[in-house]
Amino acid sequence: QRRSLAPSQLAKRKAGEEEEEEEGGRHPPTARKRQKPVSETESGECYRSPFRKPLAQLTNRPHCLDSSQHEAFIRSILSKPFKVPIPNYKGPLGLRALGIKRAGLRSPLHDPFEEGALVLYEPPLLSAHDQLKIDKDKAPVHVVVDPVLSRVLRPHQREGVKFLWDCVTSRRIPGSHGCIMADEMGLGKTLQCITLMWTLLRQSPDCKPEIEKAMVVSPSSLVRNWYNEVEKWLGGRIQPLAIDGGSKEEIDRKLVGFMNQRGLRVPSPILIISYETFRLHAEALQKGSVGLVICDEGHRLKNSENQTYQALNSLNTPRRVLISGTPIQNDLLEYFSLVHFVNSGILGTAQEFKRHFEIPILKGRDADASEAERHKGEERLKELISIVNRCLIRRTSDILSKYLPVKIEQVVCCRLTPLQAELYKNFLKQAKPVEELKEGKISVSSLSSITSLKKLCNHPALIHDKCVEEEEGFMGALDLFPAGYSTKSVEPQLSGKMLVLDYILAVTKSTSNDKVVLVSNYTQTLDLFEKLCRNRRYLYVRLDGTMSIKKRAKIVERFNSTSSPEFIFMLSSKAGGCGLNLIGANRLVMFDPDWNPANDEQAMARVWRDGQKKTCYIYRLLSTGTIEEKIFQRQTHKKALSSCVVDEEQDVERHFSLGELKELFTLNETTTSDTHDKIKCRRCVNGHQVRPPPEGSDCTSDLSQWNHCADKRGLQDSVLKAAWDAAVTFTFHHHSHEEQRGIP
Repeated sequence: QRRSLAPSQLAKRKAGEEEEEEEGGRHPPTARKRQKPVSETESGECYRSPFRKPLAQLTNRPHCLDSSQHEAFIRSILSKPFKVPIPNYKGPLGLRALGIKRAGLRSPLHDPFEEGALVLYEPPLLSAHDQLKIDKDKAPVHVVVDPVLSRVLRPHQREGVKFLWDCVTSRRIPGSHGCIMADEMGLGKTLQCITLMWTLLRQSPDCKPEIEKAMVVSPSSLVRNWYNEVEKWLGGRIQPLAIDGGSKEEIDRKLVGFMNQRGLRVPSPILIISYETFRLHAEALQKGSVGLVICDEGHRLKNSENQTYQALNSLNTPRRVLISGTPIQNDLLEYFSLVHFVNSGILGTAQEFKRHFEIPILKGRDADASEAERHKGEERLKELISIVNRCLIRRTSDILSKYLPVKIEQVVCCRLTPLQAELYKNFLKQAKPVEELKEGKISVSSLSSITSLKKLCNHPALIHDKCVEEEEGFMGALDLFPAGYSTKSVEPQLSGKMLVLDYILAVTKSTSNDKVVLVSNYTQTLDLFEKLCRNRRYLYVRLDGTMSIKKRAKIVERFNSTSSPEFIFMLSSKAGGCGLNLIGANRLVMFDPDWNPANDEQAMARVWRDGQKKTCYIYRLLSTGTIEEKIFQRQTHKKALSSCVVDEEQDVERHFSLGELKELFTLNETTTSDTHDKIKCRRCVNGHQVRPPPEGSDCTSDLSQWNHCADKRGLQDSVLKAAWDAAVTFTFHHHSHEEQRGIP
């Protein structure tokens, strides 16, 4: 039994033992019983422990001191100097009371002279005479990026942060506070913008925060990614408010609370919200002001007439940063919309821009342009570049070659199967939109025909229902399918591209532990991928527009884990092509091209990103001689325009005339690559590339972004070489480390 060790209990036990010893002579030991001490004796007297001292009686009479003693006591207290309870404190120790502002020069938040410090602003040097005259309470201070961030910034990112800060503080263009961050994918645009926000929220040359609040507007799939990035780089120093779901009342309450925040220390100074949520709740956000707004994937604002653009444009904020790795996607007027959003008026109105810049530049870019039109186009192009470059920063992914492994991008031309070729020719004979397009008319039926042909190039199963219903262009086409054909099972041998894909997946699975990302513009094509994976027993995950935002983040994280068993990640380019980090895979198959080259580039940049450790292989599959090659050629035309305006490349070849680009409804069955035929490649003789070219000769391909062309003999990728005999006819290659490999 546990016994108490309290002094009072010990004393009671000791007294009881003494009594037992006294009675020991009268009673035998066996008859002795342990008696529990009591607090009162039988006589009624209270028991008092010998260890307890009696309490002194208190009186209400004060202890009197004479006046001399009292004065001496007070003087002894006041004579002790105040000591600041901070270790190694070196500040002033004057007689000023606590809480009163100290006199003297103001100091920056971080040491500008520390090794590796990133200084965004340096006060002008003053002479000794000016230093005497200056008001010390108004002297500007250095603006220095927090060392927590400056230590992890790469050289190009440090340059980017300085550019952004100069733009939003109106130091580059007086009176304008916006800019476009147009770095290509993978260069750390998010980190640069987080650094900008944190600096503006904490400091300025006036020794106070430049802004109170900042807002990030992004696609819904990237809201959680932005939140995680802020947490990752700032490590709990700030608490962002991310809104990625909830009822209308709940979201409105959060937004009103955010807008009502005031003062130097705002609890949640960063709001992260999707474009869709912003558009629906714009009214709550327009009631106050925000110091800075950042629009991620800002090419969504290419149309100044849509509701999202107008809602953002009406936001009360002068400082605007637009992030887009592809600022030019289709035409120059879209480019104007982006520049006009961040810095209204520097390019005039839309009509003035079109008349002064767009029309002359496009005329000069046409392959059939006269010498005078070319000269005028180049002059207007230089003028446009000189204006826009004051608020646009652009670095290409070539910088990444220093930090990332090799990336090999290959355009793979795949032969149509006999069934596809017959269906294609049958459609071209029957479809009326072909004649309409030749007459210069573009109708809804023309666009529908383009979609039908694109789906046919993917797999005949995608147009089987049209054949059953005998829609226009597919009458009698059902008889061309094999007897007993059913869409319930995938038959790779009926599609040239699907056949090549089947080979690529099989060889990759059997010869390596690489993972593969499959990208398509159509969810119907993703359905075919699923059937193929189930047939081959490949483990896979799928991300499309039906998946919730929270679930997307979870499956991406799981797929990127090295312990994840999934072999394939299926991705809808429309739903998840932007911003996702899929470094768990190092092979990506772009199954069908998009009219907008930016969509393809965004999707293809998912694997070659920070954190990637393996050599990356990008396969862009095109059906030879079909509309897909025409789309690819149109992409090349748009990218050439972007190279001139955004990347300022000189002597970019004029590959295709506008007339050639309209020849959509044709099928060239005799070529190995319609694109290669049109570019008049000077590196190939009889379809085979001559390498290396003669020293000093101008033996470069007109398609400057492709380092070399190759048939089967020129292939270096063992996976693609194994798939060649299936249906491949020709390839173009781009190697990210060409200079290191010595390839011309």
